[in-house]
Amino acid sequence: MLDIRLIRENPDLVRDALKKRQADTEIVDKILTLDENRREILGEVEKLKAERNAVSKEIGRMKDAESRQEKIAAMRTVGDQIKSLDDDLRDVDAELTSTMATLPNIPSDATPYGVDESENVVIKTVGKIPEFDFNPQAHWDLGPALDIIDFERGVKMTGSRFYVLSGAGARLQRALIAYMLDLHIKQGYTEKYTPFMVKKETVYGAGQLPKFADNLYKDHEEDLYMVPTAEVPLTGYHAGEILEDADLPKAYTAYTPCFRREKMSAGRDVRGIKRGHQFDKVEMYMFVKPEDSDAAFEKMMADAEETVALLGLPYRILQLCTGDLGFGATMTYDIEVWAAGCNEWLEVSSVSNVTDFQARRANIRYKPEGSKKNKFVHTLNGSGMGLPRVLIAVMENYQQEDGSIIIPEVLRPWMGGVKVIK
Repeated sequence: MLDIRLIRENPDLVRDALKKRQADTEIVDKILTLDENRREILGEVEKLKAERNAVSKEIGRMKDAESRQEKIAAMRTVGDQIKSLDDDLRDVDAELTSTMATLPNIPSDATPYGVDESENVVIKTVGKIPEFDFNPQAHWDLGPALDIIDFERGVKMTGSRFYVLSGAGARLQRALIAYMLDLHIKQGYTEKYTPFMVKKETVYGAGQLPKFADNLYKDHEEDLYMVPTAEVPLTGYHAGEILEDADLPKAYTAYTPCFRREKMSAGRDVRGIKRGHQFDKVEMYMFVKPEDSDAAFEKMMADAEETVALLGLPYRILQLCTGDLGFGATMTYDIEVWAAGCNEWLEVSSVSNVTDFQARRANIRYKPEGSKKNKFVHTLNGSGMGLPRVLIAVMENYQQEDGSIIIPEVLRPWMGGVKVIK
């Protein structure tokens, strides 16, 4: 959430940011109007309360009973006015807060302008796209042939976009998760095992509500949400807290299944396991001082890149333009890996600096050393890697002509000695 003072004092900056995001700027005028109404009502309420307090003291000193009763009656009218204005203030406050919650973060000056994802900037490409002496198969053919992906039973049990990983396929998925968690621990992150369901306030604090309400799975009886990413519970971990200066930065990593309603266009990504309503992901998350924000972003990006590089997969790094930037991010880099069977680049990691946007929503502050005033922390998030797309890349890039799949060396410690799936 943005600071209301920023909108009040520099509305053109916010309008310009919305234009860069290809978003409607009229919301700024609505917020300014609501803010002005709120301050007018608040001023009137404070004036009437001051009047009531002064008259109450006067009543206490009055000796004439009739005059005292007249004053008391007059103050009842003032009390009714205060109550009415308090109700108005509550309504305006609620509308202002809900409107502010729909306003995205301001892109960094370092984020390139662009209308949509077609204008994202390729920063670098690492590794050579593999060449085969045979026609490489896509994972939707490789998996069933090796009996490690079962599409039919996934659909039978739940419906479209669900599948079952079997045997070495399930173990490979688990190996990737363990590999990422152990690597992130070496990189300085503390592992957290968080709930897979969280309260509405937690989802709101992470910036997922109200923007992505239609994409979330919810238990309506308990008013709990299934997490769309570990970013949500990790944001909520310190919600409402004041952290000590000496305790920052805090760096966490967590595995969770992720649940999202994927609304896909007909004919797009209809085959395989690239897009689904349930998938696994390992997340990196940091709480830092504002002055350390840029350095933390570079570290997290390097950590994500190392996670991909050690697997020996060809990858490229893209900087997202303003028109493709996520709701809470000021700057984002994506990592995409090459999938030889699908013959395309697949996004497996996204690293974002969110600055104080989530901290304001979740009220996460710290006490700077030598200062009496608390400040909001900055938060950053990044995918160690998202599954199953990295699973797809391993299967398709490490396949052999006979349909078997070589296990990358870095994953073998978690594969129980299995070097080839065949």
